Amino acid sequence: MTLTRHFAYWPKGVPTSITVPKTTLYDNLLVSARRYPDKTAIYYYGTAVTYDRLLAEAKALAGYLQHELGVKRGDRVLLYMQNAPQFFVSFFGILAAGAVVVPMNPMNMTEELRFYIEDGGIETALVGQELLPRITPLQKETTLQHIVAAAYSDYIEGTPKYALPDVVTAPRQTDVGDDVVLWADALNRGLQPVDVGTTCDDLAVLPYTSGTTGRPKGCMHTHRTVQANVAGGANARMTTPESVTLTVLPLFHVTGLVHCMNVPVYLGATSVLMTRWDRETAAQLIEDQRVTSWTNISTMMIDFLANPNLSKYDLSSLASIGGGGATLPAAVGERLKQLFGLNYTEGYGLSETIAQVTFNPPDRPKLQCMGMPCPDVDARVVNPQTLEELGPNEEGELIVNGPQVFLGYWNRPEENAKAFVELDGKRFFRTGDLVRYDEEGYLFMVDRLKRMINASGFKVWPAEVESLLYQHEAVQMACVIGAPDEHRGETVKAYIVLKADYQGRVRPEDIIEWTKDKIAAYKRPRLVEFVDALPMSGTGKVMWRTLQEKEWAQVKA
Repeated sequence: MTLTRHFAYWPKGVPTSITVPKTTLYDNLLVSARRYPDKTAIYYYGTAVTYDRLLAEAKALAGYLQHELGVKRGDRVLLYMQNAPQFFVSFFGILAAGAVVVPMNPMNMTEELRFYIEDGGIETALVGQELLPRITPLQKETTLQHIVAAAYSDYIEGTPKYALPDVVTAPRQTDVGDDVVLWADALNRGLQPVDVGTTCDDLAVLPYTSGTTGRPKGCMHTHRTVQANVAGGANARMTTPESVTLTVLPLFHVTGLVHCMNVPVYLGATSVLMTRWDRETAAQLIEDQRVTSWTNISTMMIDFLANPNLSKYDLSSLASIGGGGATLPAAVGERLKQLFGLNYTEGYGLSETIAQVTFNPPDRPKLQCMGMPCPDVDARVVNPQTLEELGPNEEGELIVNGPQVFLGYWNRPEENAKAFVELDGKRFFRTGDLVRYDEEGYLFMVDRLKRMINASGFKVWPAEVESLLYQHEAVQMACVIGAPDEHRGETVKAYIVLKADYQGRVRPEDIIEWTKDKIAAYKRPRLVEFVDALPMSGTGKVMWRTLQEKEWAQVKA
């Protein structure tokens, strides 16, 4: 049955049920720009982008997409850039054109992009100029026809007092070739979009999650499913139009997309935007802009608190800090409480639930805890084989039903059949995570049923990395596992059996170097160990769990 015991500890002032807006995400920007035209929507290293300007540029981009590039309602458009004002403009511009945003990790390399483009039937991409060398080889060779290139320095005005990443100071490239359109040129056309009648049930976002078999899968989210977590996120943190959010989580990731961009726009609040994480700059911005809320990942929090200069800054404006992706060590959470009097509120979610599906109450959080089900979420812990519902402190698979759960995987009927189960007339998503709940209804992660590595909050599927390693001429067999890492939580390690001809001729560092231009940085093996053989089961399957348990046992020893 539905978990209910957590309601006894529900945070004061937070509703247990939320009415999801029946409007689009683009409507959120329209309303906020109408209400607060002169208010700062984005503060970018000294440049203030008002809501009026954000809307005008989103409209100009939408008009260009429709009239010049032929983008139609329901088309998928790739959004492949780092955190910058152009990401905001692109996101809302794509939606204003009636199209679907496909947010892409800027660490992805050419061959990874090839799959996404072909799988999504993508014809148009909005790209950070520094990423052009990776994507232009795919233009015309795949379904990709059109590229619009953005220079982040276009939005830097005057001489900023902050240390800027090189990618932000890089001047606009003009020699991008005839098949690439410059961002400024697209916007300067001043074309206005045509309303194509998008509704809350149209697809809005198609974030990809890596597949268990190495094939990434697009998660189909409508405006309605995303709005559920946008409205829910605003309520859970009790944020207001006067809130100021430090936006440093990558916006391509569902947590950053929802909490650091869409929630502030929904409220008419301000996003203080950083392209790259830098603890000194973050402290400066919190002090200068009186930041009130900050959603991050544990590695950022650890680094931030380790700054020996932290006491120099006035960080008293901070009222809310939390995050997810990777568990925050208890000692770090306690130090945060000691220094700032703030609780670190963790949550849990997936691409399939467009960020949070559980949250910790701000007034009564538990450290290293997933929290309790979000408003309107039916969460259950079941036996993975029988689907029998389990009681307190019994370990089972978490299944969820809620307004933020995706429709299914893009063009993956077989995967969809495995991903959902029906109970009591409801459709539940099988998370693949082993959890338990305590006597108060708080959920805790135990393990994963799915074979996945969590490196600093980024999800890595070993099968994808193994598929790459088998392309190396020296590799006979490979097994990829998650090894403990003090900073990242887990890191990627590859056990490799070399072909006989290459033994003694290839070093582990050679393998690591070979992967560098072939796969995103967070997926690359950081550790490689050559072995004579891999442990095999009686049926001939590699016993990856044996290797993983060996790695973690060494830490505990």
